[in-house]
Amino acid sequence: MEVILKEINRDNWEKCIELQVEENQRKFVASNSYSLLESKYEDYCYPMGIYDGETMVGFLMYSFDNDTNNWWMCRLMTDKQYQGKGYGRKAIGLLIDLLKKEKGNIRLYTSFEPENAVADKLYESIGFRKTGEIAWGEVVMEIQL
Repeated sequence: MEVILKEINRDNWEKCIELQVEENQRKFVASNSYSLLESKYEDYCYPMGIYDGETMVGFLMYSFDNDTNNWWMCRLMTDKQYQGKGYGRKAIGLLIDLLKKEKGNIRLYTSFEPENAVADKLYESIGFRKTGEIAWGEVVMEIQL
């Protein structure tokens, strides 16, 4: 497994929007199409493909919130045929390394739907801790880089 993050651009955006989660997971994450549109019209959104070698297996987007001066991992999804193989965990690790290198000693935030026990367990196992906040109806977590 050779997991890397690559910027979504004119060469790979179509592959990105073909990625799908399972039907029962759709309520947990915005579609990649919506996320790519958001990245074009909102400032400081960075959409990334999660690749295993040359194969896009998932999508991650991180962003900067000017109002709170915080960095967020605002999207994470793995295509249904690649789930359960550790790609999400690896991608989060790569994002943490990237932000630590580029931004230094910061906090990274994320959030998840309260019913999404898989995300809760994954984020906690990586070191994210619940802040006690609810934003957009989602549980907020943070990790110190």
